[in-house]
Amino acid sequence: MQPKAKVLLVDDHPLVREWLGTLINQQPDLEVCGEVANAPQALGHLAAHPADIAIVDISMDGGSGLELIKSVKIAHPHLRVIVLSMHDEEMYAERALRAGARGYIMKREATKRVLEAIRAVLAGRLYLSDKMTAAMAERFVERGPRPAGSRIAELSDRELEVFELLGRGQSTRQIADDLHVSFKTVQAFCARIKEKLQVANATELLVEAVRWHDRRERP
Repeated sequence: MQPKAKVLLVDDHPLVREWLGTLINQQPDLEVCGEVANAPQALGHLAAHPADIAIVDISMDGGSGLELIKSVKIAHPHLRVIVLSMHDEEMYAERALRAGARGYIMKREATKRVLEAIRAVLAGRLYLSDKMTAAMAERFVERGPRPAGSRIAELSDRELEVFELLGRGQSTRQIADDLHVSFKTVQAFCARIKEKLQVANATELLVEAVRWHDRRERP
């Protein structure tokens, strides 16, 4: 018999890890080799327990999923990564692929899609929804700007992470602590975000961040 592919789960919601773990361990060709809640735990686990593929959320306590993917691809270049997230694929799927992921699935997708994605990526293929594949193909053909509908698409991964945390109501100091960077670094990010979004001051930036966060949280 072929050995089972080892899957690492990285998500800060215990119920999600439990659901995924049960699903994967029921498969004849897959097994969960670890469950962790954040990026530092993931890197620590991988250093001691190799995996074939990791399923990673975008937003986690203690670090960004996008930054984790970048770190993983440096430390473990052969590890395949799939993002499983509630975040809109139109905003994050391309960013995840650029970071080094090989697939992107939204958590609202059917269970069979998760298994399809794991097996496709293990076989060396990319995995995206039909809608996202068509959108990326159209952009490639047209060679035009992203149709994300707002200037937010022009933010860097780190700037988008800061913008999201602002929308959750975190202060600049809290964001600095969460991202393990200096207060001045976060201020510099905010300045660049204001420039890209063409807002005049910190108050307008906060309003835009909260509005964006609220829109994304609606079902």
